[in-house]
Amino acid sequence: MEGESPRVGRRARELCVQGTRLYDVARALRADHTRALDTVRSALEPLRAELVAQELESIPVARLKDVTEGRLRLGAVEAAGLTSVRAVHEASRYELRQLPGVGQQTADRALAAARQIARAVAETVSVRIDVDHPEPRTTALVIALQRLVEAGPELRRALDAATRLDERLGALLPVARPASSRLLLALAGRRRRDGALAAVTELHELVADPAAKDVRLLIAQASTDLLRPPVSEIEAWVDFELRSAEYYSQLAEVDGQQPDLAASEGFLPAELAERVHAQPLDDTHRRVSLRGYQSFGARFALAQRRVVLGDEMGLGKTVQAIAALAHLAAEGHSHFLVVCPASVLINWTREIGARSTLRALPVHGPDRQDAYGEWSERGGVAITTFDTLHTLPAPVDKSPKGRRTRTEAPTGPTPGMLVVDEAHYVKNPDTRRTKSVALWTERCDRVLFLTGTPMENHVDEFRTLVRHLRPELLPTVRNGTAAAGPHAFRKSVAPAYLRRNQEDVLTELPALVQVDEWVELGVADREAYDRAVGDGNFMAMRRAAYADTEKSAKLQRLRELVAEAADNGVKVVVFSYFRDVLAAVEQALEKGVFGPISGSVPAARRQQLVDDFTQAPGHAVLLSQIEAGGVGLNLQAASLVILCEPQVKPTVEHQAVARVHRMGQIRTVQVHRMLATDSVDDRLLTILKNKDRLFDAFARRSALADATPDAIDISDASLARRIVEEEQRRLATEAAN
Repeated sequence: MEGESPRVGRRARELCVQGTRLYDVARALRADHTRALDTVRSALEPLRAELVAQELESIPVARLKDVTEGRLRLGAVEAAGLTSVRAVHEASRYELRQLPGVGQQTADRALAAARQIARAVAETVSVRIDVDHPEPRTTALVIALQRLVEAGPELRRALDAATRLDERLGALLPVARPASSRLLLALAGRRRRDGALAAVTELHELVADPAAKDVRLLIAQASTDLLRPPVSEIEAWVDFELRSAEYYSQLAEVDGQQPDLAASEGFLPAELAERVHAQPLDDTHRRVSLRGYQSFGARFALAQRRVVLGDEMGLGKTVQAIAALAHLAAEGHSHFLVVCPASVLINWTREIGARSTLRALPVHGPDRQDAYGEWSERGGVAITTFDTLHTLPAPVDKSPKGRRTRTEAPTGPTPGMLVVDEAHYVKNPDTRRTKSVALWTERCDRVLFLTGTPMENHVDEFRTLVRHLRPELLPTVRNGTAAAGPHAFRKSVAPAYLRRNQEDVLTELPALVQVDEWVELGVADREAYDRAVGDGNFMAMRRAAYADTEKSAKLQRLRELVAEAADNGVKVVVFSYFRDVLAAVEQALEKGVFGPISGSVPAARRQQLVDDFTQAPGHAVLLSQIEAGGVGLNLQAASLVILCEPQVKPTVEHQAVARVHRMGQIRTVQVHRMLATDSVDDRLLTILKNKDRLFDAFARRSALADATPDAIDISDASLARRIVEEEQRRLATEAAN
């Protein structure tokens, strides 16, 4: 046993002590998490019970016969005034038996049938959190959820690590303990001795692993987050408004109200769905939690390698793509490429930085070759546009049959994954952009096309996309397949196409999803902006992004959003402070537009425009000045809001969005705010973000603020002067350099 001394005695005792500490920390986190979940469930239960009771109240007692296949006699029950399933469900066995003509068997069968219906109803109801009408029970739920939301995506990683340690150390420590004493080890039988020494060796590997320190820190931080005292009611509601989607995600996980599994998996064949589930998804480089359907989408892209992700607008295609890239980075891939319209290049850059630890590098504009060279050398996620892609040296096909088609040298590294956003842009095989994308897809092993356009409505376009990705599937893509219905179409092209709709995967109250759409000003718009800054004209600065209606980056992105909404039959409301901006939008969209609603439009005419917009079949667009349409009108027929520019008064923007995101809304509401970099938009957002958000929210919730919203907003004039002066200094500094 001399050669085994490092594994026995004092060293083994030290390892057991360290292992026990790690074991205790892991178990403590799991216990803390269980308590946090129990707090949420305790707050959730009365809300769910009330919803179930309301549903049972609307079900006539006669429906109990259906459950018992007509064997239940309910005449005496109904004669006693118990006319709903709720009345029976809330009655006790004793109370039912006291009714004239109701015996033991009838009472027991009636109660059993009522409970069965109640269980079925409970599986269908979803708790709705009405931010405009908070009450004590929903406030308690929001406060309970806030602790889980605040812990962030790291909580899931910490819990996974804690679970692994709990299970492994729980098994190792009892087996290893005899090695902590030479006497105990000597008295142990050969089998126990061998097991103890092997356990100590494995324990040493667990404890001494450099990653163990990081795991301990991860678990300790998660426990700290879960043990924080509850936040105030106001702070919880403000946080809910800012991150409602994350709250609903946590609620869905705790509540167990999951969407229809087949629908959330895009109606894929069972064997393919099983393959996707078996695909691991490493979150080491990811900074955001995924919904179940989002995790499935990222796994689908990884498992199938060359696919189209066609989720409906608002379901997070970008996040799913980033999750796939983060997984590949954890596997050792260093280079990735995203191709997208110029209008979303900045958004991709920001999203990658916010949602992952990956390095985002825009490859666009006059410095694109230098940026491409830096990406080739250092790696990361290169983000370029369709129009720039053809100017970049594509990697050469390394296969024996590969041959250079356009570029001889130099060539860049082959991306671990190529992501093509708004992939329907390459629907025409004869265009330069399509040929450039085809060149890259030929050379990349993994390719992910993103499009919110339902491909079953555009079969010819889909054939073009499939030709890039999986040409062997082309014989299955026929117009007749699409005519058989969307589910039949999706199953026929399942190896390369995944699409989910909002109604299929979002079971909760429609969330408010806010997206900042950052763009760069074009040459003409930039010149107009610089002139406005020089003149000190704050209002002209705010609308300079629409000076060149032909090449306006904001208008281009707005058209793309509206086009995708049209493909999905979604109604849109476009708000702007400026009448001439709305005129530019109207000219850019041309058809299916109602309005604009402005201050000069009489109230009766405004309501008529809203009614016409609401009653229009399918997609439509309503234009409105934000202060005219933001008060007094109900616009819940829409589920997409576009703000042409940020507002000086936060309350104005909030009230306008509330016209759409209100009770009666049945879809997730998306708010896209058009923003230009290096402009008044940047300055305005920075200043407004630095305001005390809790005070702002408290004031906004007060009766006085509802009556006089101007009372809590900072002075328009002082804000305008400050921004103009800052922009004048910035431009002067840039000119001097």
